[in-house]
Amino acid sequence: MAKPRPTLPISLLSIMTATVLTGAAGAAPAAADSVTARAAVTVPAAARTAGTPVATTAFRFVTVPGAGVNLKANVIAPAAAGRYPAIILPSSWGLNDLEYLAQAKALAGRGYVVVSYTPRGWWSSEGEIDTAGPLDMSDLSKVIDWTIANTAADPARIGAAGISYGAGISLLGSAFDPRIRAVVMMSGWTDLVYSLYGDLTRHRQSAGLLEFAAGTLGNPGPDLTGKLDDFAADRNVEEIIAWAGVRSPATYLDAINANRPAVLIANAWGDSFFPPNQLVDFYDRLRTPKRLELRPGDHAIAEAAGVLGLENEVWTSLYRWFDQHLAGIDTGIGREPSVQVKPHNAATEGYRDWAEFSPAARRYGLGRIRRLDDTGLLGGAPAAGWSKTLPADRDTRATGGPVLITNGIAAFTGERPKIWLPAVNRDRAGVWASERPSTAQRIRGIPKLHLELTGTAPRGTVVAYLYDLDRFGNARLITHAPAGWQGTAGGDRSIDLALSATAYDLPAGHSLTLVVDTVDPLYHEENAPDGSITITGGSYLDVPLR
Repeated sequence: MAKPRPTLPISLLSIMTATVLTGAAGAAPAAADSVTARAAVTVPAAARTAGTPVATTAFRFVTVPGAGVNLKANVIAPAAAGRYPAIILPSSWGLNDLEYLAQAKALAGRGYVVVSYTPRGWWSSEGEIDTAGPLDMSDLSKVIDWTIANTAADPARIGAAGISYGAGISLLGSAFDPRIRAVVMMSGWTDLVYSLYGDLTRHRQSAGLLEFAAGTLGNPGPDLTGKLDDFAADRNVEEIIAWAGVRSPATYLDAINANRPAVLIANAWGDSFFPPNQLVDFYDRLRTPKRLELRPGDHAIAEAAGVLGLENEVWTSLYRWFDQHLAGIDTGIGREPSVQVKPHNAATEGYRDWAEFSPAARRYGLGRIRRLDDTGLLGGAPAAGWSKTLPADRDTRATGGPVLITNGIAAFTGERPKIWLPAVNRDRAGVWASERPSTAQRIRGIPKLHLELTGTAPRGTVVAYLYDLDRFGNARLITHAPAGWQGTAGGDRSIDLALSATAYDLPAGHSLTLVVDTVDPLYHEENAPDGSITITGGSYLDVPLR
């Protein structure tokens, strides 16, 4: 039996999102499948770029037949007779079809049929959560079938978009259903394996939030529950990797290229769930009309104000993308540089491709640790003949911060998370600081750290943090990442760690500073209790500088 249709969705991804959904739910009709009424709609100023707003129907709450299950959905469309481009909006993980009410109304006022739906296993939609698997792909096609048969949608002009879970379903769907001619993926993923096991390190906090949402608001079923249990216990890893591969758009890149949907990808530098490095190779190999936008923030933060119905850069790009590729309106977006980045502390920049954005790297060798301040020099050729031993299970003040909160707050305040570097315990961390340049250094791309290690156990973890250090000891986090290893024996090994992609201007007179320790609450660490790791000469950091 289907669960009662909810009237108050809860957002685990954003308190702001929950606020708008509470209001939207209170305004919803009491009965599902209500008769459509005609009403004028007020469209935000940002939505008027394509012309005069049109009158729309009222929202109609419907049940859509999926692949063997019934899915809850809502529909809004232009009121006048005719055929219109259509946009399908699958809801986010933990949310339902009420999520997009404000934006569905705005899009209908721009001349689109809009169908928002709750994927299987969530809220009142039947079935078990499929985690963007084959059943979700079949459901999406069924929703498109229903939209064409029951609305004024033009079958030749179908788009799909969403945030997070809805984003992944939309992009994956474009590989399986060639009727999807345009996609906007906001805070989505291209490689779920990387999201789970990037650099052989499991992401603890993000996976925990996903599991909590599934158990509280959905029907996870034995498949998802088993995978989450195995992930937490670090067992059956190959099975999880295969399962995640089936749910990764990168697996189906050839099919996406063959179907040629226009794809807009919008993500945040600090996305705790789907770090942006995974997007780069996918975007480079995408052979369709495409655009990549990266901004400060965390998962689903940059687009959150738009969900509230407020003017928002991400949603403005969505309007322009669909107007260009579905409505046939020349918005000029196709003539702009296809890679648009908003650095953490600079104005938005445009580049023709990722290679133009990210220049050749400058190598900073890790040097001998000075006795005076227990800090090494970061710069010059990699030095030999030194070592720094770290305890393998001790944390420091260097941290990536709580999932969603740290980078989310930074997106709104413009202030990066900060520590006082002298408070970092040098018995637990290695610290290397560069000379202070006389001009600003523009970091653009993916910094990469190479570490030479000795005395390692068969399994282990290190975490690297790159900071902007001022003259008073204040260190602002630029980027960070963990890396792990697994082997049959301990001893000497080399580790290559790709820090999360970033765009940051290091001010003149500030020092680029690297901190390496072995524990961060964001991640499952694999270090043995009371063990140690020794970093040695030959280690270096490559930083892409413009």
